[in-house]
Amino acid sequence: MNEERRIMVEEVDAVEAPPKARVDDAPEAAPERKRDYLSGFLSQKPEEPSAGEPGGPLYEAVIEALKEIYDPEIPVNIYDLGLIYGVDITANGHAAVTMTLTTPHCPVAESMPGEVELRVSAVPGIATADVNLVWDPPWDPQKMSDEAKLELGML
Repeated sequence: MNEERRIMVEEVDAVEAPPKARVDDAPEAAPERKRDYLSGFLSQKPEEPSAGEPGGPLYEAVIEALKEIYDPEIPVNIYDLGLIYGVDITANGHAAVTMTLTTPHCPVAESMPGEVELRVSAVPGIATADVNLVWDPPWDPQKMSDEAKLELGML
C-alpha cells in the first residue's frame, strides 16, 4: 500500500510563442460599433410610479393616514409598529389594507379595523376601503420600524 509517487519534470530550453492576432486577420464585414452605446439609455428618465403603487402620491397619502393612528397601549403609530402587512390600491381607488394586531385579545380588536377603514377611506382619491385582519404571520416586536424601537427604548 505504500506506493511511491513520482512527479516527472521535463526541462525545455524554450517554448514557441503562440501567433498574435493581427488586424488584417479580422473579418471584412465587421459591424460598425457605436462610440457611445449608452447614449440613449442615459438620457431616459425613470418612469413615475402610478398613484396607487409604492412611491406614488395616493399610496403615500394612505401610508401617512395610517401613521396618524396610534395603538392606545403603545405610544407608536400602527404603521411603524408593524401592524400593517400590506396596502393595495386599484386604479379605480379601492384600497385594501391587510393588518394584524399585537394580540388577538387586544382591547381595540373590535374598533381598530374600523378606524383604519375610516381613515383610509377619508384620503382624497380613495373611493372605498377594506381592512383584512389576519393573524398569520403573528405580530412580533421585530416587525417594528427602527423609529418605533428607538421610541420604546429597544435600540
